[in-house]
Amino acid sequence: MNDTFNHLLFVIDAQYDFCHQKGALYVQGAQADMERLAIFIEKNGSHLDHIIATLDTHHIHDIAHPDFWEDAQGNPPAPFTPISAAEVEAGKWKPRFEPEKTLRYLQDLEAQGEFPHFIWTRHCIVGTKGAALEDTFATALQKWAKEQRKNFQTVEKGLYPFSEHFGVFQAQIPDPEVPYTQTNFALLQTLAQYQTIWIAGQAKSHCVATSLKQILDFAPHLAERLVVLEDCMSDVAGLGHLGKPIYERAKKMGVRFAKATELVL
Repeated sequence: MNDTFNHLLFVIDAQYDFCHQKGALYVQGAQADMERLAIFIEKNGSHLDHIIATLDTHHIHDIAHPDFWEDAQGNPPAPFTPISAAEVEAGKWKPRFEPEKTLRYLQDLEAQGEFPHFIWTRHCIVGTKGAALEDTFATALQKWAKEQRKNFQTVEKGLYPFSEHFGVFQAQIPDPEVPYTQTNFALLQTLAQYQTIWIAGQAKSHCVATSLKQILDFAPHLAERLVVLEDCMSDVAGLGHLGKPIYERAKKMGVRFAKATELVL
């Protein structure tokens, strides 16, 4: 492989709403994670051949936002409310859009057995400050781009309102009629050009874990090239157990784990 394709930094959802203490869905510890990540970029920038940053991006009416749902009295669910297919069938919660499609989604999600359906605080709304890259990380990216005479790449996910899109490579439940939700093989091929793929971002328990799982599912030959920067990501409080099996599997497949503060490339 050409020496110019050694190191890729792959950053998941390092956005204002997740990483800033005033963000709509702040992940506890994420601001400090971004400070460590910025130092990593500053210290190792000349060795980073490419940087990809994913952008979680949603509409107001999204299946995981309160505005999508109502109870029997017409009230939306509070953030952090779980909603099950059985509760929808019983009339406890009613989707305001496409009820049959929504119920089928919940049933498919539960059969998948990875994440229960959860209502989040409305976050990363398309075109808003919350969807933008977090300031510390964004500044480090721009400085890197200027000094190295390279452009970083962004990849958007989450705009399809009828499915969670935790992992960047595929929606949680792909819609066969919506290519945007299906496997992003082109992005996987981009990753495959690099000998080492450094992974960071938010949240460790959800979008980082699922993106990692999707790499292992769709491109298992990349496992030994992956390095998780474990001090540049944090769990959604109380939900770290959801991602734990993915990281355990990753270790067994040869994925390495390191601390950005201890690395010099």
